[in-house]
Amino acid sequence: MAGYPKLVGIPLNVRRLHTAVCHYKGRTGAEHLWLMRHLKDPFVKAAKVESYRCRSAFKLLEMNEKHRILRPGLRVLDCGAAPGAWSQVAVQSVNATGAGATFLCPADVTDPRTFQRILELLPQRRADVILSDMAPTATGIRDLDHDRLISLCLTLVDMAVDILQPGGTLLCKTWAGSKSHLLQKRLTQEFQSTRVVKPEASRKESSEVYLLATRYRERKASGKQ
Repeated sequence: MAGYPKLVGIPLNVRRLHTAVCHYKGRTGAEHLWLMRHLKDPFVKAAKVESYRCRSAFKLLEMNEKHRILRPGLRVLDCGAAPGAWSQVAVQSVNATGAGATFLCPADVTDPRTFQRILELLPQRRADVILSDMAPTATGIRDLDHDRLISLCLTLVDMAVDILQPGGTLLCKTWAGSKSHLLQKRLTQEFQSTRVVKPEASRKESSEVYLLATRYRERKASGKQ
């Protein structure tokens, strides 16, 4: 099965704001402003035109165009695939045979049972690319939310030893904050190249950035397999 394109997606349970105008009543001022901005967002409009599940598809499309993350035949693990726009982009980019994606839903990427299921689904039990646009449910406490997202990203780095093919790529979302350097340091240790990426589709006022780590260093597996 070498070279067989495969995508495994792990959706997260997320809360979504309904965008219908009839639901304006009862919203706070901040929610109303967010909704108005959302409806005017050119990437939101483009996502509807091009049948992507949400605007985040354009973040991955841009990063992929600049950095060639996805290519036909690669095996991809997409973590946090909800509502699945990144999975759509990945399928288009790697699944030249039109094989589609396998979704694990519901699933917790930190659960050992999910880990084993991922290994079973991946051809040769390895991924060439790990994508992560996942984020914890926001508490509204910025530092806490930042710490939790860094923890999730570090979990993916820990998983990489048993999943990621040597020479592989990890792309993960994070929010800039006090512990960002810990994640960047870890990625530098595990990968030969790391960089911070801020795609145009990522709102300028957002602390959201993406860390792109390439050429994964070969390491001895943890024995979890």
